[in-house]
Amino acid sequence: MSRVHLLERRQHVEIPIDQAFAFYGDAHKLERITPPWLGFEVVTPRPIEMGVGTLIEYRLRLHRVPVRWRTRIEAWEPPRRFVDAQVKGPYSLWEHTHTFEEDGPERTIIRDRVRYAIPFGPLGELADRLLVQRDLRQIFDYRRDAVAREMGRPPQ
Repeated sequence: MSRVHLLERRQHVEIPIDQAFAFYGDAHKLERITPPWLGFEVVTPRPIEMGVGTLIEYRLRLHRVPVRWRTRIEAWEPPRRFVDAQVKGPYSLWEHTHTFEEDGPERTIIRDRVRYAIPFGPLGELADRLLVQRDLRQIFDYRRDAVAREMGRPPQ
């Protein structure tokens, strides 16, 4: 197995926890908070009934290479937490845990925790250092700013 890497992010939003969870729990909203340079598209038709076992298909481009990605919802605990894991895609491991915590009646802390591994042994580790870590930081920075705009608050 390849080395497992960890990416963690935290963000405050000025909306109640139920609304924050509902926003993230709508898979098609992911298109709005993903950088345009990825050409990201949810392929699974609407409506997507979210719950444990739900499969979601995506198309995107990583450095101009077309990628098909499928995730499965592994945990679904509204409004506190959900986990999506890659079933098919570019990683040998991708597990994304989303948690939501009340920070007052109209404020929520959103946490992202991504465990990932790159295939191809030492070459994958080199790709992680040269491309993947930077790409993921840029994607999650863009997501943070887009979520802040969607929630009516400037980026933190």
